Amino acid sequence: MTAVLKKESPSLSRPQSKGLARRRNIGIMAHIDAGKTTVTERVLFLTQRIHKTGEVHDGAATMDYLEEEQKRGITIQSAATSCEWNGYEINIIDTPGHVDFTVEVERSLRVLDGAVAVFDAKNGVEAQSETVWRQADRYKVPRICFINKMDKIGANFEFAVGTIRDRLGARPVPIQLPIGTEKDFEGFVDLIRMKYITFPDDGDGREYLEGEIPEEHMEAAELARHDMLEVAAESDDELLDLFLEDQPISEEMVVRALRQACLSLAATPVLAGSALKHKGVRFVMDAVLQLLPAPIEIPPVEGTIPHTETIVTRKPSDDDPVAVMAFKTIAEPTGDLTFVRVYSGVLKKGTKLENPRTGKTERIGRLVRMHANKREALEEVHAGDIAAIIGLKNTVTGDTLCDPDNPIALQKISFPDTVISMSLEPEENKDRDKLSEIIGRMMREDPTFKAVTDEATGELVISGMGELHLEVVVGRIKNDHNCGVRTGKPKVALKQRLKKNIETQARYIRQSGGSGQFAVVSVRFEYDPELTGFEFVDGVKGGNVPREYIPAVRTGLESYFKVGGRNGTPFVSTRCTLFDGKAHDVDSNEKAFEAAGVLAFRQAVEGGNTVLLEPYMKVEVTVPEEFLGAVVGDLNSRRGEVSDVDSQGDLRIVRSVVPIAEMFAYSSALRGATQGRGQYSMEFQEYRDVPEGIAKKMREVEE
Repeated sequence: MTAVLKKESPSLSRPQSKGLARRRNIGIMAHIDAGKTTVTERVLFLTQRIHKTGEVHDGAATMDYLEEEQKRGITIQSAATSCEWNGYEINIIDTPGHVDFTVEVERSLRVLDGAVAVFDAKNGVEAQSETVWRQADRYKVPRICFINKMDKIGANFEFAVGTIRDRLGARPVPIQLPIGTEKDFEGFVDLIRMKYITFPDDGDGREYLEGEIPEEHMEAAELARHDMLEVAAESDDELLDLFLEDQPISEEMVVRALRQACLSLAATPVLAGSALKHKGVRFVMDAVLQLLPAPIEIPPVEGTIPHTETIVTRKPSDDDPVAVMAFKTIAEPTGDLTFVRVYSGVLKKGTKLENPRTGKTERIGRLVRMHANKREALEEVHAGDIAAIIGLKNTVTGDTLCDPDNPIALQKISFPDTVISMSLEPEENKDRDKLSEIIGRMMREDPTFKAVTDEATGELVISGMGELHLEVVVGRIKNDHNCGVRTGKPKVALKQRLKKNIETQARYIRQSGGSGQFAVVSVRFEYDPELTGFEFVDGVKGGNVPREYIPAVRTGLESYFKVGGRNGTPFVSTRCTLFDGKAHDVDSNEKAFEAAGVLAFRQAVEGGNTVLLEPYMKVEVTVPEEFLGAVVGDLNSRRGEVSDVDSQGDLRIVRSVVPIAEMFAYSSALRGATQGRGQYSMEFQEYRDVPEGIAKKMREVEE
């Protein structure tokens, strides 16, 4: 076989027009340790954004610039960069893989047009890769897959592709056939062009060898190409006719059909390589250009006219009115750094835009393009692009900024509830105000980080998505902000629901000379697991409750729903129907009806008419077979439910659901039970009823 050493990419089927057609907005997403940040590092090197690659394990990766990221060797917050490849502009967001920082993936996918899902060739789909895949499904983000670490011991391309199909319910279509695995991984067959691609042993990813497919691999390559064409043909009638007639099919036609399948989410193209060894990443970049959408190919974004339910759209065009979404905030002493996606119009420095949530205008001061923590000044940002604004005062994650004369409120980003909390106090009293300011900043940055002061004890309680989340927060308070703090023992974020449906009549009547307080309301309370939160139904007929007081009743009911009474445990999935009541011509007012709403809810839960709920986590443990019994037994002792055990070579993967209350300090217990050879990952699954005996103990502790 004669191989030709190449640096340039093979010719691509490119859009001919410039501008939006030559832009890509993509995210790199995966389970922790699958190699997302390493892939991004190689991309920046290939596109000459950096001239030397830094490694995650050395704390030197460009995109992991936070001290906590470098210390732990993981990505904690998403980082944005941009680069050029073959005449295209590419905005890239590198996202975290740990479940505690899933908010970073959520808000990134909300504004991205496509994604590269990275999988470990040995482990395939893991717990968090399943979560991020579902997030991408929710936002209908087209994606391609990169099976990374093909040179790792135990690497198995077919197994990894099978897990994408079986565990994600996706339809993976390999467009490359890897040749060799583990230390023998040498390259792949490009199934679109039917060329054999290998990499020089001392290469830096810029060079590759291209030649004819060796005879011993031809049969497997033809079978794999046939499978690829079969999927592609379903999205292109012309290709289907040629495929059925066994006629030659051009590269351009295959790319066109695969692109259509990818954009319609009918199939997901799969590539392979080893990012650490500089093998295959350049072909992932080519696939991004060939197969993932440009902003102009995304449907017009929908929103509503503020304070109405009238739906309006904005096209990805410079000629449409400006519509911008803020998807990430970094609080800085000189002014917030706000990452934005421009959906329409041209965002210009110095203009004033309206924030529909606050009703106020914000002046656009400095515009910058981000490269990790470095910035390049911009004068304007066009439709379909991603950039950052410095100095916005009242804009937070999920807010829209728009043309005041053509207002639009884009759909907000939804965030999961916190599942764990702990008390926090400064080591020195003089730092109390400083700590309060730091906490305020961190809450602006991270919508899944909460902090409240317990009115009864004056204690500051912080809440987050898991132990690591709060550990990182505390570490940043101490190290980044130089503020010493003490923490209390972590506590689970409990919730509660109604045990049985009930109707109550609440009479709030106060008389103290002169005008009094008078409100009577009759409310039906129902627990409905299909509801995501609180629902108020106005069922009043005949005017027994004057229309102007009904919103006050709702406010009272909703406030009790959120606070949860004296124990401070919020409710879930509750429908409150106001169906009757009484008012007084003189003594009735909004305050009285709000208080009556609170009283009605309090009466509904009297006599133990509540059930405590606790968060359950999906736990995946990987252990050598010899420790399987000990691990399963330990999970069972933690009230866990083991759903299945898979084999992967001499390893066993145990999948279970366990209450988070039983998982504190699990990493130490697992190390002890497996001589340090066990690994686990955990993510939130759902809230479930607390067993009565345990609930009784929890209530006794609270009291």
